[in-house]
Amino acid sequence: MKTDTIAAISTGMTNAGISIVRISGDEAFNIIDKIYSSPKGDKKLSEVPSHTVHYGYILDGDRTIDEVMVLVLRGPNTYTREDVIEIDCHGGVVVTKKILETVVKYGARVAEPGEFTKRAFVNGRIDLSQAEAVIDVINAKNEYALSSSLSQLKGNVLGKIKEIRDSIIHNVAFIEAALDDPEHIEIGNFSEELLMNVNSNLTVLDKLLESADNGRLLREGIKTVILGKPNAGKSSLMNVLLGEDRAIVTDIAGTTRDTLEETVSIHGITLNIVDTAGIRDTADVIEKIGVKKARENAMNADLIIYVVDGSRDFDENDYEIMELIKERKCVVLLNKSDLNMKITIEQLEELTHKTVIKISAKEGTGIEEFETCIKELFYEGKLNFNDEIYITNVRHKAAIAEAKESLLQVKNSILDGMSEDFFSIDLMSAYNTLGYIIGEMVDDDLVNTIFKEFCMGK
Repeated sequence: MKTDTIAAISTGMTNAGISIVRISGDEAFNIIDKIYSSPKGDKKLSEVPSHTVHYGYILDGDRTIDEVMVLVLRGPNTYTREDVIEIDCHGGVVVTKKILETVVKYGARVAEPGEFTKRAFVNGRIDLSQAEAVIDVINAKNEYALSSSLSQLKGNVLGKIKEIRDSIIHNVAFIEAALDDPEHIEIGNFSEELLMNVNSNLTVLDKLLESADNGRLLREGIKTVILGKPNAGKSSLMNVLLGEDRAIVTDIAGTTRDTLEETVSIHGITLNIVDTAGIRDTADVIEKIGVKKARENAMNADLIIYVVDGSRDFDENDYEIMELIKERKCVVLLNKSDLNMKITIEQLEELTHKTVIKISAKEGTGIEEFETCIKELFYEGKLNFNDEIYITNVRHKAAIAEAKESLLQVKNSILDGMSEDFFSIDLMSAYNTLGYIIGEMVDDDLVNTIFKEFCMGK
């Protein structure tokens, strides 16, 4: 199938050592032959072997634009499965743009966002889940998100979904064949075998769905809310974690009136931290709004960090916060250990039934223990991406949940003793729904929407 030839700058638009202009399509070699010149007068790049690198110049007519290295790649052994040329030029913004303009002048058009990866999908080199993993790799906020995205890019999600779909279509084919030719194909105890197969697939889908919450945390980060009464040291903790004085810290209670949001990485785990107003009863209208927002943020948090001022006795504000965190994932920090302490770790553990760590935000002590606790709390100290699959994509999660419902309907039909032709309908529904994940049974609008999220040149 002949397609038009696209080109784009595939590196960041800033002054750098090297920039790359990528060309893909049927006219890639014709275009490079018109604008490339070798200092030795060698043969045209359309005549050289694939996967070779060549030194020379990019010309626009008689004018030299830049000294370059050109990578020659022949389809189908390329990213897009088309002929691909990559021009490595000097990394100036002006010269890189000029090379792209020259490539377009001689026959290419500027690629749309994500169009190279879209062609890789359309040409069958990768499935849709792998294509989505490309943008996840680019946008990864931490090492765990990167590892998960690379796992998906290798086809781990594709492999698991393909296994389930293969078993489903095998069962559908057997049912249809038995119904069409009952004299030669004995359906016998097939319902019992099918039930075992459906239960096995349901177990796999349940495991994938269970991974989705951790997958979301890997991709987006952990929504973390710092709670405490006024002057407990919440803003000081925020500054310690960020490594800079981002939040205003004073001895005046109620300094923080509104939420302050920042992102920090702890042991490769991304925390989206919200520092909130101190929780207390107050007549101040503005502070009252801040306290209300603190409570609302706590209800939607993945993790709460409850900061307790260990130099002061408990009061009604502490007991209100303890009620808020009762059913939430929470770490309690007993702060101000550099002062005379009036509260012990044992007291806090008995009241909150949470992990309690003694720290001094002012002195920076206990922070390392707290950071280790965060990692263990969410991942039990380990993550193994060699054999674990995490669902990080909302679209994938929805499709898996829908497929699960279809298989549950098959299970119910078997247990109710219904005829085999009823099984095929729901089995095919599960098969098609799982196909959405890997790019089968999807419409062009969805595909276009996914690739519009990509950056130019990818």
